[in-house]
Amino acid sequence: MKKLISLTVSAAILLAPFAYTLNVPALNLKVDAVSAASEEADAPAAKPTAKPTAKPAATAKPTAKPVATPKPTAKPTATPKPTAKPTATPKATAKPAAKPKATAAPAATVVPAETVKPVPTTLPVTVNENVYQDGVYVAYGDAYSKGTEGAKIEIKYGKITSIELLRTSPKLIDRDARNNYSALWQAYGLMKDRLLGKTRDGAAAVDAVSGATRSSNGWKLSVDRAFERALTVKDTNAVYFDGVHMGIDPTGKYAVFATYESNKLTAVKVYPLNSTGDFVDEKAYTAEQSAAVAAITPALLAKGTAAEPVAGLEADFKAATNAFWDAEQNAKINNTSAYVDGFYSSYGTARSVGVERADIVIRNGKLVDVKLLRLGNNLIDRGATAYADVVKANAPMTAKLLANGSYFANYDEKVDGISGATESSHGWNQAVERAFEKALKVPGEGKYFDGKFAGVDNHSKVLLLVDVASDAVTNIKLGLFGTDGKLIADDKLSAEQKSLAGTLTSGLLEKGVQMSDITGQEELSAAAKAALTDALTNASKVQGTYKDGTFTAFGDAYDKGTNRADVTLRNGKIVNVALYRVGMNLVDRGKAAYPEVVKAIPQLTSSFLAAGTREAVQDVDAVSGATSSSVALKTAVDRAYGKAEIVEANKAAYFDGIFIGVSANKLVNVMTYVEHGVPVKMLVYYLDKNGSTRTINQLTDAELAVKSEIESTSTGYSLHKYGYRAAAFGNNDAEKEVSAKVVEAIKSALESAGK
Repeated sequence: MKKLISLTVSAAILLAPFAYTLNVPALNLKVDAVSAASEEADAPAAKPTAKPTAKPAATAKPTAKPVATPKPTAKPTATPKPTAKPTATPKATAKPAAKPKATAAPAATVVPAETVKPVPTTLPVTVNENVYQDGVYVAYGDAYSKGTEGAKIEIKYGKITSIELLRTSPKLIDRDARNNYSALWQAYGLMKDRLLGKTRDGAAAVDAVSGATRSSNGWKLSVDRAFERALTVKDTNAVYFDGVHMGIDPTGKYAVFATYESNKLTAVKVYPLNSTGDFVDEKAYTAEQSAAVAAITPALLAKGTAAEPVAGLEADFKAATNAFWDAEQNAKINNTSAYVDGFYSSYGTARSVGVERADIVIRNGKLVDVKLLRLGNNLIDRGATAYADVVKANAPMTAKLLANGSYFANYDEKVDGISGATESSHGWNQAVERAFEKALKVPGEGKYFDGKFAGVDNHSKVLLLVDVASDAVTNIKLGLFGTDGKLIADDKLSAEQKSLAGTLTSGLLEKGVQMSDITGQEELSAAAKAALTDALTNASKVQGTYKDGTFTAFGDAYDKGTNRADVTLRNGKIVNVALYRVGMNLVDRGKAAYPEVVKAIPQLTSSFLAAGTREAVQDVDAVSGATSSSVALKTAVDRAYGKAEIVEANKAAYFDGIFIGVSANKLVNVMTYVEHGVPVKMLVYYLDKNGSTRTINQLTDAELAVKSEIESTSTGYSLHKYGYRAAAFGNNDAEKEVSAKVVEAIKSALESAGK
């Protein structure tokens, strides 16, 4: 029996087409930032778009493969600002030399190096591979009072091969598209289509989207700046992009706007932030905030990150200085961060009682957002049911990570643990550090982290604790779950269970997921192999496609209600699913639903769990007699996956379809129709206390008037009058009271439809 096996086969399962046979999700290196606060429709007019920095001359010198940037050991200081502007040069036209072919893979007992993708034999003669370094680049446009636009692009052979458009909150985290002004909802897709595949000059020439001119130009400027950062040879006289650049401190206390002109810092504006991450209105400043802003602003303008604090304002100065540093990094042409901005998730050391997980957002190599979770031994978040000391430790640990983990160098000493939750504190520290490693622009050696990782099949039958060292599995501890969903203690296992566990462990150590099934125990054998795949995915240094967690979504509604799915995902696999048939009041109908639907729900629940993936669920057969509900529930599962995407395939405010929402008292229902990502039609229903629709002759004059106003303003092809920031209305108090409830239902329907 081998005690040491290679992960070659396991890696292939994670990354190769064979993964589909085991329902292993494809892994994706592209990432996105999490949602943030909302944006007002009446944002002030933008300043003229800054002129892109001129392109320095390209050289014919071949570009060496970049090496990993060393981790910073000290907080950066302000960079001296040269004053000379770069001069424009003609676009290079030399065709690049062909890259060498990938070397042959080594023997099966050694983990192969990452395969080199062949270079196309024919490239446009106008594209010089040496002008721009292939890679992923993030840049932002000019900042204004509601945030800024950003773009994350992948460049290959001088063209944009993938692009993610960002519209950030003042905290510089990509916001939910719904919270942007409505003209932007469709602009995302239009601008993405226009920019994808373009060269730098081609991107600069694309037309802005009508109604979203400022954001369109902000995205174009972001793309141009990303290309500038990708230049293989940069003009050493060009240090900063001209324009207004924004930064925030990770604790969310201050935002700073820094304006650069001809490489000189010419203006600084300091904004206090509120608890939601938005700017505090200057008229609402407290006396303390006014005093702090007045003291900090000239100090930053004079000395930047070297600004010396005023006595009594040390904490404010520290936060504002961190925010200025962030703005300076966003302004730098040669941004030397070793990390790709975005969302990342990773695990700490697993134990039989569970494991810690951290979901983080990185910008400029800095932690700007973090969510800490404590998972049970079934690898599902325990939330408030975790140990009391661990639950209590979550908030202070989050605060410590944001304050002390702002710069990765601070992880040399780690963040101090929280008393009573030392083990979990260590696990969260470790998870954050591993998430940072996933974000490296130049990945380190190895495909897997060293350590102990848990894996559970999506039916929660088998738990594996897998030791990984140097990309090899060195030990496996297998546990079995009982019918009650709890892990069976070793001393409670029957002789047959102990024998079975031993055989499965030996097989996994010997052959990994290629282990032969145990006769008569095919289901458990499959579960053990799936658990090993899960453990290795958790150990992988590659960020997956979907966020882990529980996501709720709905199928298309009709005048009797709708269908709902609560889908729990881990590594893109369905590990739990709950299906419901809800009435017009959005309350689960349970056994009161149609008998065919009541019968179908447990069958579909089992089938969806067995299918395990987004694609496989859509291939599940509808249950006879409940075809419509089967289709609607499959749609709901697909939409739940859509909500879980780290990089949204089609960034939009809403899913297309028909959605219902109810007022807080559950007596008003609004059905909203969404087409091309825009609410275009609404129908109003008034309900009785049992959730049944009241007839027209049962409605008051006020109810009829409000119903008429909502339904008569449906367009059928463009944004509904009340589809964006709906507010109460009416000619009298009775109508205003009714419309307030209708608006609650509209907002609920849009929440159901929202991505």
